Amino acid sequence: MAHISTGGRGREPNVELNLVPVIDLMSVLITFLLISAVWTQVSMIQLGASFASPKDASQKDITPPPMEDLVLKLDIRANGYILYIGKEVRTLPMLNGVYDKESLLAELTKVKQMFPTKGGVKMAISDEIQYEHVVAAMDIGLKAGFSPELLTGGPN
Repeated sequence: MAHISTGGRGREPNVELNLVPVIDLMSVLITFLLISAVWTQVSMIQLGASFASPKDASQKDITPPPMEDLVLKLDIRANGYILYIGKEVRTLPMLNGVYDKESLLAELTKVKQMFPTKGGVKMAISDEIQYEHVVAAMDIGLKAGFSPELLTGGPN
């Protein structure tokens, strides 16, 4: 270990530094750093191009998908479906304790006929909804010609 000696008169002070606790602390800190670095990589969101980066001359102007301003949202709740088409709200309650899938398909098909260029339907799900009901609603959206997009946080 480290030893400090002074060249003065009388008895020399014998001071030894115990470096074992410092080494232990450093090994714990390095381990924590390595573990936390892996988790920060997992939680990163990959973005194509930064908003702060200069625009390439080769890139074309990005145009939003057609009918993106029309809000088409489906809330899947414990008491049935609620379909938002722009500012219009259509409620499809459960029939005899079962989701009314036929009515939902008919409504989404009507919307697709009215707005054939609309590409996706956003779906918000309550926490108590079982997974099979979510998959069934997504399948109905695909049958109607929409690409379902799940929203986090549930319906408002």
